[in-house]
Amino acid sequence: MKITFLGTGTSQGVPIIACKCDICKSKDPRDKRLRSSILIEHENANFVIDTGPDFRQQMLRENVQKLDFILITHEHKDHVAGLDDIRAFNYIQKKHMDIYAELRVQEALKREFTYVFAEKPYPGVPKMNLHLIENKVFEAFGIEITPIRVVHYELPIFGFRIHNFAYITDANYVSPEEIAKLKGVKVLVINALHRESHVSHFNLEQALEFVEQVQPQKAYLTHISHRMGKYKDIESEIPENVFFAYDQLQINY
Repeated sequence: MKITFLGTGTSQGVPIIACKCDICKSKDPRDKRLRSSILIEHENANFVIDTGPDFRQQMLRENVQKLDFILITHEHKDHVAGLDDIRAFNYIQKKHMDIYAELRVQEALKREFTYVFAEKPYPGVPKMNLHLIENKVFEAFGIEITPIRVVHYELPIFGFRIHNFAYITDANYVSPEEIAKLKGVKVLVINALHRESHVSHFNLEQALEFVEQVQPQKAYLTHISHRMGKYKDIESEIPENVFFAYDQLQINY
């Protein structure tokens, strides 16, 4: 399995207009964080988890020529706003894109992309096949996927386990029953927004406590705000088996 971090950042508190903070001025590419998403290449299938506003840029940057399906964690714009840009894959692959999401998320997508699901859609709109997922194991392209139910403030959303890899973003609580589903994972990706407490995300301390509970061989922190600081300044603050992820980081296992 090959995992590419397409983005490791967040819309939370990111200055975007004429910002002159140290992070935005940093010349270290590891400090340039697009919205969080990953690309997974496994068993001859390519798929992504989430398609935020930077999706098109991420696909072009990584020269992704084939995309088989998409998993959606939840409906917030920083995780779905780029879905319109699947139309290039529709055109090249001559088929609808398979989108896996729970019912509430599907309903949100139908509201957000009304032109896609219209009775008589406009020519050239993105083409999507929506597949319902619930909190139970399912298969996509022959790959077994286990949803992990986590809480994002008061919103229930999904993380995902694929074999011995697990990806969780936008969480601030995971029940003991769901943590049990992570037993034996070798690689865990978990969100860590910044150092201060936050109403809907793990902060750094909470993320490290979660890693200690799960006990993976390696853990990667993602969904990182610029308020966390520069990569070179913060990487020394975490255990040896925990790493701050950065855009374009690739891992294989």
